[in-house]
Amino acid sequence: MSKQDLTRQEEFKRATAGALRALAGVEEVQVAFQPGPAGLSGKRARLPLPSRSLPPAEIARLRGAADALALKLRYHNEALHAARMPVGKEAREVFDALEEVRVQHLGAAHLEGVRHNLAVRLNELCEAEGFDRMTRKDQLPLHAALALLLREKLSGEPPPPAAARVLALWRGTLDPAQEAAMEELAACTADQERFARAARKLLSAFDLIDAETEASADQEEEGEEGGEERSQEQQASPGEASALDQQALTGAEPETAEGEAREEGAEDAEEEGAATEGEEKPGGPQQRRELPQVDDASRYRIFTTQFDEVVEAEQLCDPEELTRLRQQLDQQLQHLQGIVARLANRLQRRLMAQQQRAWEFDLEEGLLDVARLARVVANPMHSLSYKREKEANFRDTVVTLLIDNSGSMRGRPITVAAMCADILARTLERCGVKVEILGFTTRAWKGGQSRERWVAEGKPRNPGRLNDLRHIIYKAADAPWRRARRAMGLMLREGLLKENIDGEALQWAYRRLLTRPENRRILMVISDGAPVDDSTLSVNPGNYLERHLREVIREIESRGLVELIAIGIGHDVTRYYRRAVTIVDAEELGGTMMAKLAELFDEDAAAAWHRAAAERAPAVI
Repeated sequence: MSKQDLTRQEEFKRATAGALRALAGVEEVQVAFQPGPAGLSGKRARLPLPSRSLPPAEIARLRGAADALALKLRYHNEALHAARMPVGKEAREVFDALEEVRVQHLGAAHLEGVRHNLAVRLNELCEAEGFDRMTRKDQLPLHAALALLLREKLSGEPPPPAAARVLALWRGTLDPAQEAAMEELAACTADQERFARAARKLLSAFDLIDAETEASADQEEEGEEGGEERSQEQQASPGEASALDQQALTGAEPETAEGEAREEGAEDAEEEGAATEGEEKPGGPQQRRELPQVDDASRYRIFTTQFDEVVEAEQLCDPEELTRLRQQLDQQLQHLQGIVARLANRLQRRLMAQQQRAWEFDLEEGLLDVARLARVVANPMHSLSYKREKEANFRDTVVTLLIDNSGSMRGRPITVAAMCADILARTLERCGVKVEILGFTTRAWKGGQSRERWVAEGKPRNPGRLNDLRHIIYKAADAPWRRARRAMGLMLREGLLKENIDGEALQWAYRRLLTRPENRRILMVISDGAPVDDSTLSVNPGNYLERHLREVIREIESRGLVELIAIGIGHDVTRYYRRAVTIVDAEELGGTMMAKLAELFDEDAAAAWHRAAAERAPAVI
């Protein structure tokens, strides 16, 4: 690339950063250009790293991302937003999407260039999410539909071309209460506090939050004391929010888990209506298991497997797009290449050191040990000594990397996971260790064809898992890295990441490992949260998928045929897995992966694990 192109890229970055600061009205905001999606943390704005060629489409996309961040800095009060934030997952998505429409409308109403940049960005996002391929109303997520309808009402402009067809199916379908809430939203965009209240009324009209609770909360807010109490309630700890999320998904009342520790207590509270079968929990009797109808409801089952798929990565994307995604991954690898490569080299040196020849001496057969011939000459009574080379145990090893491809991994986590998996595969392949890279998600949001069949059959009770699984093979164990390298870019494809059903994915990866001929099998799971599938959890107990995951992990760990280790990104996986580590930032993933693999390949640690595995009673999964 020419020096002129490089200069043009730097000039564009300086101009974009300056425009962002000017539009935000915050001079001290820090702007960084890094691989991955745009994001905002306090007064630090992160924008995607532009390419050196800077095609017009990329310029418009980056300008749109910069304008969106600037308007959020200018018009959005994060503390106020957090104080009014609902607790349910779907409700939060709608609440965030409506607020984003509000701040962008305020900026676009006065600046024509900003309006154009945001429109281009929105259309690209709609295309990336596949809105142009949707033919049914229920395929469009609720938060996206309401955000587009509100944008249309505020600006009077037509929807993005990619979303025009599916959004037309939503027009005229809102009931009077929902229409009234939308009108109130459109009338108070300049006041974030009033807008947040109106947004919660809309959520109530869609039954995403309790109407009576919302009405009483509005009455309390008229006094300062009531406002403070609700603010404290809204600003719950991460564990409380997680528990309340599951209650919202299952329709549980908020007071069900009141006064309990959320991570463990919420699980107990949800099981009051559906007790676990065969799962022990410390602290107190578990009489609920005696109810036969509850046991039957909580037993894990699958409504249908007809629409599940195990697919090669190349089959989900055309070759041209896969090549483009791989180039995007290579571009982002340059940013972390030095750090992760050094860690990979350290791991490789450790493994290669174990490859050095090791010998057994003073044997009665084998290769003649010429170094010990002198003692035979000195004393003919000594017998000849032989030696034999020892094999390196780690060579007979296969490693499976199972990566969570859920929507919550979107952005930096999935990008770093793809980069680390790519480097790990190259490193271990050079050392003679087979590597398999798998991913798991679902084919659709909110159930897909499985749910459609369930509805057609009259919605029978306790259907079990109610979504279409998609298990992806990025790299088979026997495939060389050079043939699979392009497939790794698929993880960066927009629209691929949906929901996650961890238990069945873990079973699938485990069974694939059992067919391998290697003596030592290692399964490493990378995830950023508990299993979540709205369709399944809406018609089953709230801890349905999580309990199944625990059962699968317990079976794998007790059988001892596979060494199981997990890495949680911003999520505590130590409560599921016996051998696990949690990292706060995705940037730590590379170092953690290498460190854990180095521990696993340590000869003493491996021997200790095999001794412990031999003592466990085998179980069938």
